[in-house]
Amino acid sequence: RNKSGDQVKKLDLLANLFMINALRKSHVCAVLVSEEEPEPLIMKGHHGKFCVAFDPLDGSSNIDCNVSTGTIFSIFEKKTFAPPAASDILRPGKEMVAAGYCMYGSATELVMTFGQGVERFILDPSLGEFIHIGESIKMPLNGKKVYSVNEGNYLKWDPVIQDAVQKFKDPKDGSKPYSMRYVGSMVSDVHRTMIYGGIFMYPADKKSRNGKLRLLYEGFPMALLAEQAGGVASAGYFKGQVRRILDLVPRTIHERCPVILGCKRDVKPVLAGYEGYSDATTKPNSGGLKSKL
Repeated sequence: RNKSGDQVKKLDLLANLFMINALRKSHVCAVLVSEEEPEPLIMKGHHGKFCVAFDPLDGSSNIDCNVSTGTIFSIFEKKTFAPPAASDILRPGKEMVAAGYCMYGSATELVMTFGQGVERFILDPSLGEFIHIGESIKMPLNGKKVYSVNEGNYLKWDPVIQDAVQKFKDPKDGSKPYSMRYVGSMVSDVHRTMIYGGIFMYPADKKSRNGKLRLLYEGFPMALLAEQAGGVASAGYFKGQVRRILDLVPRTIHERCPVILGCKRDVKPVLAGYEGYSDATTKPNSGGLKSKL
């Protein structure tokens, strides 16, 4: 198992080695953080100014059933001329200079942002190059009514998340219920949300009070992509208040966080339920949201 406690497969280790070797030989990196490495990798000698955190192979638990997997990454720029250190990457997500993911499915897609919109590329094997396709990705304001969450954790969630999911399944206004789509590979679930709209959630629960997804190389990059595509990315009610993911500051490289992201139509009503909420609350509030998104 890796530092995060996840089962490691052979392909995880191979992907990790490929990523590390490629980034190290680029000579533009100062610090590397990988899900599969217990400590940050500090570049010695001639190094660059970029600090990169990555999940080499997201969704590897689905490899045996041929479900899409991917690579997720976040990039920070070193701020000082001091020797590289872990502190160079333990910074708020809003300081990222770039983020993205590569998805390996029926096609190999690269989705990236440099903080000015989200671009989509597809690998052309005949050229060995990624080709830009279409316009910048914009999360649909009124896209498909889809919610994506591991509903097996329902009894462990706080009442706000339970109430939100119940409303998706049984809207009180008589509208059509939402469809549930959950792959269990973050890249696949978020990619669908980016393209079609809806909401993706992996909230904190009674067992994992800090959430399950890793902040530096899952929460941060997906949050930046979601916001740049016109959506919302929040940690929900986390450490005493509703928090925007990109405002969080990691203290360790494998720190976890809850994730609630998607189009504004679906995310904002979920967060609104937290007004006046505390850990002792037994019923969600239906008022408006005043906390940070």
